[in-house]
Amino acid sequence: MRTDRRAFLQVVAGAAGAVAVARTAVAEPVPRIAMCDWNLGLTAKPEAIAKAKEIGLDGVEVSVGYEDDDLWLREPETQQLFLAAAEEHGITIPSIAMGVLNQVPLKSDERAAGWLHDTIDVAHNLGAKRMLLAFFGAGELDMTDEKGISAVVEILKREAPHAEDAGVILGLENYLSAEDNMRIIERVGAESVRVYYDLRNSADKGRDVPAEIRTLGDLICQVHLKNGKNLLAEPDNVDFPACAQALQDIGYRGWLVLETSSPNGLLEDTRANMDYARRTFAACAPREEPEGAA
Repeated sequence: MRTDRRAFLQVVAGAAGAVAVARTAVAEPVPRIAMCDWNLGLTAKPEAIAKAKEIGLDGVEVSVGYEDDDLWLREPETQQLFLAAAEEHGITIPSIAMGVLNQVPLKSDERAAGWLHDTIDVAHNLGAKRMLLAFFGAGELDMTDEKGISAVVEILKREAPHAEDAGVILGLENYLSAEDNMRIIERVGAESVRVYYDLRNSADKGRDVPAEIRTLGDLICQVHLKNGKNLLAEPDNVDFPACAQALQDIGYRGWLVLETSSPNGLLEDTRANMDYARRTFAACAPREEPEGAA
């Protein structure tokens, strides 16, 4: 009987060791990497989904379209094309971008407010949790332009409840400082309006990017990564490791969206940028939800 018991304990110990090894072999979570469809060369085209899969991306930030195509992603048939492609290729659409606001400003063109309302519905239908509201070019925001800022604030106030009901966060992307973005958000007074933070935009304005990240904290709803004409790993004006530490400090676990150029070729450069982003921003990987969590 002693021999049998000893053999039994050895088997149990061996099994426990095997479980421990198996646990250590489980892959660590990695950051979720998406790419803007315009950087894939397929703006507002369903083919961007298959291209993302080929490259090895996790998601695609999809443009709603532009004035000349009447923002064609608003059409139900177009949405079905994207949904079918996403399901086929296992690609997520984390966000919908309104680059059209750079040409048709939210602050001054009455069409833009209606397009914003419609695009919230598009994001909801495609399962996107974030929207990028672009404020560059003709739509650039200037805090000394009280009329323009007030117009944007009033539209966001009006559309924020619609976004909240749809489960969508409206992310403001612009050249304003962290403090000025916070002033706009405070005036809107809605949790569904936050900042879509582009590290390079702030660096190009000479700002302390890690400090801005810490100032904004959980107001950052999503992040763009780019490095001009360079690969992310090549030195320029963005200290990506320092930014990664700042994002870790604020507990950011969201998507990292590449808005990168591809001087050596789309596949080669995007894969290199993905690898760098996953290594450098490893702490931004999503946490494992506890069993039974909503």
